[in-house]
Amino acid sequence: MIYLSFFFLILYLGIIGSFIFGFFRLKNFKEKAKPKTRFSIIIPFRNEAENLPELLKSISKINYDFSKFEVFLINDESSDSSEKIVQDFIQKKSELNLFLLQNNRKTNSPKKDAIQTAMEKTNFEWIVTTDADCIVSKNWLESFNAFILEKKVKMIAAPVTYLNCKSLHQKFQLLDFLSLIGSTIGSFGIGKAFMCNGANLCYEKKSFLALNGFEGNSHLASGDDVFLMEKFLKKYPEKVHFLKTKDAIVKTFPQKTISDLIQQRIRWASKTSSYSNSFGKFVGIIVFGLNFLLVLDLILCFLNIITLENLAIIFGFKFLFDFIILWQTTSFFQQKKIMMHIIWMSLIYPFFCTYVAFLSFQKKYSWKGRALR
Repeated sequence: MIYLSFFFLILYLGIIGSFIFGFFRLKNFKEKAKPKTRFSIIIPFRNEAENLPELLKSISKINYDFSKFEVFLINDESSDSSEKIVQDFIQKKSELNLFLLQNNRKTNSPKKDAIQTAMEKTNFEWIVTTDADCIVSKNWLESFNAFILEKKVKMIAAPVTYLNCKSLHQKFQLLDFLSLIGSTIGSFGIGKAFMCNGANLCYEKKSFLALNGFEGNSHLASGDDVFLMEKFLKKYPEKVHFLKTKDAIVKTFPQKTISDLIQQRIRWASKTSSYSNSFGKFVGIIVFGLNFLLVLDLILCFLNIITLENLAIIFGFKFLFDFIILWQTTSFFQQKKIMMHIIWMSLIYPFFCTYVAFLSFQKKYSWKGRALR
């Protein structure tokens, strides 16, 4: 068993080491350009009365020509005051091109349906998606515009982080999430992109239509981001990039309860088996495998089947590489203070990862008050 653990450790260190290199290799984008690109921003929402005011406030502060972007907010059967909040804001900010739509459900994926509903109404050439529980930066569209004009891309993934992480489980979420974002940036840096986040994603509308949008994965409730990126990568492998700049950061909020956190991570983990990207599947298998083996090795250590020294070596090397990529990521997001929690998080994470992975095999979870597959 210990030899299998060391085998998975070597593969894990190779993967994380390559992401560390890729993160360093992908340079910060600092160019500026006159606003030429026209954007259609799509934001589905369901029972987000608590978060919508901050999102809408941030949209009103976007530093970009108002005539060159429009915003579609799609109500996905909200039962709270979300719709009224949007309606009131549209009346108040008449200078903005804001539109409220009702989701036209057709598939097993409410979010993909919402994006498709808005897509049919959009007037501009580039689509930008974010979530209703997010806050966008004032230079958000300005950064996308400059990147599009310089790089001639078809799709852009961009950075996301968490705000207001106060409780211990929220601090855990932040470090866990930053590890995913750091790996995402690193994978783009080595030309092996396999993840992105729909809370900050931009793509060319005509390319989306040419690829038949979400066709082929609409039976999956989640994955409006990753599966779409896989399509873009297959058709336009050199034109899918990551926009590494602080000006493009979108901020969102951690889950309030441990139960919500687990359901969210199950939703994310359940996509892995459906990846068409073999590298993404490989990464998922190795990450789960090593964390599962760490849990198993701990049990075997208590039974005196393996030595504490071997367990410490495996954990120590994993911790070192995790620390480096998290240091890179927290430095980029200016959230280095969270690193003081890395030791206890690293001890808990193998158990958390294993638990979520096994639950995700059921292919069922609850999200936004719905039971989904």
